[in-house]
Amino acid sequence: MNVIKKSVILPGSGKEITVETGKIARQADGAVMVRCGDTAMLATVVAKREINLEVDFLPLSVDYMEKFSSAGKFPGGFFKRDGRLGEGEILTSRLIDRALRPLFPSDYHGDTQVMIQLFSTDGEEQPDGLAGFAASCALMASDIPFPDPVSEVRVIRKDGVFHVNPTLSEMEGNDLDLMVAATMDSIIMVEGEMLEVSEEVMLEALKAAHEGCKAMNQCQLELREAVGKTTREYEKLELHEEMYSTLNDMIAADIEAVSRSSEGKEIRSERLSEIKNNAKEQLKEKYSGDNEIEYFDTRFAEYFKKIQKEIVRRLIVVENLRLDGRKLDEIRDINCEVGLLPRAHGSALFTRGETQAICVASLGTKLDEQTVDTPTTRSSKKFYLHYTFPGFSTGEVRFNRGPGRREVGHGNLAERSLKTMLPDDYEYTVRLESNITESNGSSSMASVCGGALALMDAGVKIKSPVSGIAMGLITTEDGFAVLSDILGDEDFLGDMDFKVAGTPAGLTACQMDIKIKGLSYEIIEKALAQSKAGRAHILSKMVETLAEPREEVSIYAPRFYVIDVPIEAFGSVIGPGGKVIQEIQRISETTIVLEEVDKKMGKATISSTNAAGIEIAVAQIKGLIMEPEVGDTYKATVKSITNYGAFVEFLPGKEGLLHISEISYERLPDMEGVMEVGDEIEIKLIGVDPRSGKFRLSRKALLPKPEGYVERPPREERGDRGGDRGGRGGDRGGDRRGGGGDRGGRGGDRRR
Repeated sequence: MNVIKKSVILPGSGKEITVETGKIARQADGAVMVRCGDTAMLATVVAKREINLEVDFLPLSVDYMEKFSSAGKFPGGFFKRDGRLGEGEILTSRLIDRALRPLFPSDYHGDTQVMIQLFSTDGEEQPDGLAGFAASCALMASDIPFPDPVSEVRVIRKDGVFHVNPTLSEMEGNDLDLMVAATMDSIIMVEGEMLEVSEEVMLEALKAAHEGCKAMNQCQLELREAVGKTTREYEKLELHEEMYSTLNDMIAADIEAVSRSSEGKEIRSERLSEIKNNAKEQLKEKYSGDNEIEYFDTRFAEYFKKIQKEIVRRLIVVENLRLDGRKLDEIRDINCEVGLLPRAHGSALFTRGETQAICVASLGTKLDEQTVDTPTTRSSKKFYLHYTFPGFSTGEVRFNRGPGRREVGHGNLAERSLKTMLPDDYEYTVRLESNITESNGSSSMASVCGGALALMDAGVKIKSPVSGIAMGLITTEDGFAVLSDILGDEDFLGDMDFKVAGTPAGLTACQMDIKIKGLSYEIIEKALAQSKAGRAHILSKMVETLAEPREEVSIYAPRFYVIDVPIEAFGSVIGPGGKVIQEIQRISETTIVLEEVDKKMGKATISSTNAAGIEIAVAQIKGLIMEPEVGDTYKATVKSITNYGAFVEFLPGKEGLLHISEISYERLPDMEGVMEVGDEIEIKLIGVDPRSGKFRLSRKALLPKPEGYVERPPREERGDRGGDRGGRGGDRGGDRRGGGGDRGGRGGDRRR
């Protein structure tokens, strides 16, 4: 084993990160073990040496996996093994992919697979801040063509100070959380969320993160030098100058005419397809037979895109002419509508140009919270957003196979843009759904705008409405142009996709992907300033439709009632095996959630769309936790009848014997015909046995006393209770049987 080990001290934090190669996974093209504290991950990279020259893109796959064994935990589910990637792993995989992809040579199209596996975690170091660095290290330790190292770090701002790669416990109280990827020269990728911070603060955060990335990149350069591998040669299609020149002469004027026409996406696409098909037929005829060119279709597609790209970019930078005729900072027409769906708790239709989203808000209870279980954390989410992007939104036929990585990523960005604006300690669980029905640029930002309107339509008291915009960049030898509200084609042909969301007070989320090297802070600063004006314009259109949240939630949304419940009373409310609480929920048609507040007190949250049901459940729970007071009157229900009285329930879960002697002032010989099971009667609690805790109940205490009635003294004030009662028993026995006093006395004893 030729083990090589390098380390770097992260600026500002003093943390040491070590990289080791040559010991593990030696058959991979590149493999490194990265450690920080007790957190360790293995990053590997493998690329096919045979290049498919018919492919005109980079077939790169990135998979980041967190193993539950890294924290000594067991996976959930029946099979108890690590399965498909979770949402958090997908999002981290996307971050790494977006940082690596732009740095591969543009003519390298080899199948490449990057895998990062978390093997150990201490629960404090956040592994996603190391994963991008580990992936780039693996490439640096290989012979795969990857010229420049890149690193990813997390930067937060807490109490006005920036921290790079903070621990999990250090995250609390921050107002900015960004993941930043950068080379030695420039920022490559940004994604994160903020608590309405200014554009100036975000720019300073990028600079702080860049310093950390530079130190980590220097470590990678030292690693590559120590490994000493030579970059592999790979097969590529050389430019066929004659074919390119001929095609340029054939189509350049027509493409420029289409690009100047300011027509819609559909017409523009049709005209470009017609130009492309005609040119392809003519070239095929020219280069047939002995003049046939190898990989003709691949070359043609590449050259057509190259010519179109050069023309569109020149028109934008030199003439400030965009494909749809807008000015560089002009926003497309915006239309908003709320209350679109009558039964939804909140809904909105947001249309910006040829991008459209139907957003739906649903309000639920605590039982609707989403559980998040990973090796590093176990938590729940009270707000989440799901994004769908069906094929018809772009006029395509595409099979529905569940949400892909792009849909997960776009939904997460929109969720982060809105979540900080929800009320603190909001009682509802909120699910937002963004259904893209048309798409021509920045459907994720349409989800933010439509989502904010849907929340307000649902009566969610958000702190402020949020708007979002996607910014683009075109750079040429003649200069650069920053574009507001980019089209799909401008994203495809441009150099940057910079999505920014926020309120009038500041930014709430952003995502930036760069396709070029050497992006200056001057350009980023201009893009942020231009995006601020664009967001303000979009927000003005939104508030024209709905300026603030509705006063009341939808009649179809659940209502809540909260009762304080002592911890010691939880058992009474739940009952054996949950029998009591389940019965209350059944008869009241409510959902009841018990939660601990502190060591002594908890709370019961009752939710239902039925107000009457909530009242029933509240009464039941109050009865269960209420301590009966001697002297109080209660409404009781007869549960069973015996020959000496009736057992009645006067509070939920609390029963007592209503003795035959306490039913009426008249002497009752037996219980026949006196009352039936299910009867409701008024009773008074006249005492509690101090030894047994049994309740002494009376009905006659609530009845008017008959005239001349003499109250008998309490038992404790009577003399010989046994003999007295025995004598009375003897009298009764003699009357009934003609027997003697002795037998009557014994009868009295037995009755007693």
